[in-house]
Amino acid sequence: RCSWQASGGGLVQAGGSLRLSCAASGRDFSDFSNYAMGWFRQAPGKEREFVAAISWSGGSTYYADSVKGRFTISRDNAKNRVYLEMNILKPEDAAVYYCAAAPPGDPLITVIRGPHGMEYWGKGTLVTVSS
Repeated sequence: RCSWQASGGGLVQAGGSLRLSCAASGRDFSDFSNYAMGWFRQAPGKEREFVAAISWSGGSTYYADSVKGRFTISRDNAKNRVYLEMNILKPEDAAVYYCAAAPPGDPLITVIRGPHGMEYWGKGTLVTVSS
């Protein structure tokens, strides 16, 4: 089975930065570059929401309006990792952040459409932003 693990969360003051990382591993894991990847987040009492998406090669990215210009998604296919650089953090960014993979071969739009189409989910990492 393949597994996905997000890390890098923590407590930060408003205006600060964090870098999240998600690593994929497992004996049944196929080529990481087959997966469009995304970051999602879920705040207490709210539904899980899309944050950012990146295509197989990393050549295309897409962001939720709420994070555009502040967050950057990237990937390193050689290391089976995807990253989320978060800058100018706001209290409303506080949530559990999850990385997720679309079904192998699915395009970027699968990620952009939201969490329901994603096939693999990592354990979340908590981001807390103090005002």
